[in-house]
Amino acid sequence: MKIREIRTHRLVAPLHTPFVTALARLTTVSTVVVEILDDDGRSGFGEAPEVWTVTGSSLASAEACVAQIFRPLLVGRAAEDLIGNCRSVSAAVVGNESAKAAVDVALHDLAARRLGVPLTHLLGGARLTVPTDVTVSAGDADGLADAAVQRVGEGYRVLKVKVGTDAYGDVARVAAVRAAAGPDVEIRLDANQGWTPREAVRVIRALEESGAGVAFVEQPVHHRDLEGLAWVSDRVETPIMADEAVFGVADLVEVIRRRAADMVNVKLAKSGGLRPARTLLELAEAQQMGTMVGSMLETEIGVGAAASLVAAYGTSVVSDLDAVWWLERGAVTGGMRYEGATVVLPETAGLGVTSVAPVGEPVT
Repeated sequence: MKIREIRTHRLVAPLHTPFVTALARLTTVSTVVVEILDDDGRSGFGEAPEVWTVTGSSLASAEACVAQIFRPLLVGRAAEDLIGNCRSVSAAVVGNESAKAAVDVALHDLAARRLGVPLTHLLGGARLTVPTDVTVSAGDADGLADAAVQRVGEGYRVLKVKVGTDAYGDVARVAAVRAAAGPDVEIRLDANQGWTPREAVRVIRALEESGAGVAFVEQPVHHRDLEGLAWVSDRVETPIMADEAVFGVADLVEVIRRRAADMVNVKLAKSGGLRPARTLLELAEAQQMGTMVGSMLETEIGVGAAASLVAAYGTSVVSDLDAVWWLERGAVTGGMRYEGATVVLPETAGLGVTSVAPVGEPVT
């Protein structure tokens, strides 16, 4: 069976609440969905989210990469050659990890559909449910506390609090969240590169002394400052997680070599898809690093793929898979859904996505 065609579809979906970090304030999800069709008319889906401040990927760049490189490369090739096709995609261009991830996931989705099994089963797993945290956007102390109360009331027991916009006020913000959430809710922080190394140490030590009970701090300093990341890790008790500092295997090897972080956040749009993401998880586990799988602001396609990876491989902490929760409405038809703080994967083949448009809307 051959790959017959590769198409792209632009999706822009509104959020019900602005998503605010130290890097950006977003009100929509903007993504390119890649659809790979075989000779039998089956479709596999993947997506390349537009994330200017992390991957540098845009809708136009992803579309161009797929149209000019991946479509000529893959059309006519055997659809069954999953590993070979994914290797070719990885080697075909420099960078463009989001576009690579979209094609890699679409190839995996198509393979699972051809076998009639959920994607997580193709990856070697049996589970169809995965717990998730939920993000509390950056803001003032009162706003963060109110959001924490709402999320806990909805059943979330792990809150990922966005900080890094103002180091001098972050201790008070976290204290407000802890007071509002209560002692039994896990609080983790994501500074999104917003602190200097000295600010990071001051803030984290102050939180340790206050008894705020922070589980870990994600990417406290600039992604290129591995020396600073290691400097922070060396001077605090709280575990430090690398996120933007790790795209691929070479990045993780360097973090490990420098002992710059205790944990790593693996994302498909950073690493280039499911195949390299599996390698990152296995390498981190072999080096006794903590692991988490996250997502950008993505649709049911990207989050479903990431959740399928977690369901098959597992992670050392609850993963960060709440992106679809932020959507005002479903961006596609079918796919994963939420039951409280749990991602529920479909029992149908692949990712379970049946259309790249919401119910009742035309496909573009």
